[in-house]
Amino acid sequence: MPYHKDKQQAFQAAQQGLEDAQELYYEIVRDSSAYGHQLKHLKQEVNEAYEQIQNALEVASEGQREQLERFQQDLTSMVSEVNEFE
Repeated sequence: MPYHKDKQQAFQAAQQGLEDAQELYYEIVRDSSAYGHQLKHLKQEVNEAYEQIQNALEVASEGQREQLERFQQDLTSMVSEVNEFE
């Protein structure tokens, strides 16, 4: 049972990491004087989310694995879009 709980906790951490990164992504005001700071914070959140996803993938069930791979794709899309504005 602890193994199942670890899988669920890892998945939830990855999901929360993605949500945190998405929240920052949507809050960034590109013409704001704080844009550089916001972008740096977003990059940190994205890196943490990637790390959480990788950790979760190590113990994920098949259904979780598919969702985690979508999380990775979402992060990659965010990074690509932000890079277009740099």
